[in-house]
Amino acid sequence: MSAYPDDLQYTKDHEWIRVEGETGTIGITSFAQEQLGDVVHVQLPRTGEKFSAHDTFGEVESVKTFSELFLPVSGEVVEVNEALEDAPELVNNSPYGDGWMVKVKLSDKGEIDSLLSSSEYEDFVESQKVE
Repeated sequence: MSAYPDDLQYTKDHEWIRVEGETGTIGITSFAQEQLGDVVHVQLPRTGEKFSAHDTFGEVESVKTFSELFLPVSGEVVEVNEALEDAPELVNNSPYGDGWMVKVKLSDKGEIDSLLSSSEYEDFVESQKVE
């Protein structure tokens, strides 16, 4: 049983995507938010902005550091989680639920095939941990 939800796809940049029809909901993984520490600010794009896969679409700032966010797939932002503006800690408290960041209309659904499954992502995270 993976520590990461099976209904998501993952990137090596520690983002996840949940695809429903032509739309993908995107956030950062529990591993990513643990590495960041307490999230204090999230900078997200505006609705209507278009990105290619792997483009930077925002930033997460924590008490320790800041990290760029990379879009797993190409698409147009159709919704932004405005709750994060006033409650960035949702990223820590609920990375796969209320802490989602953006929803995008997918430009190329085939890009999903290049992402990691939950077990592949779990193996990747384990390989990154320093002994």
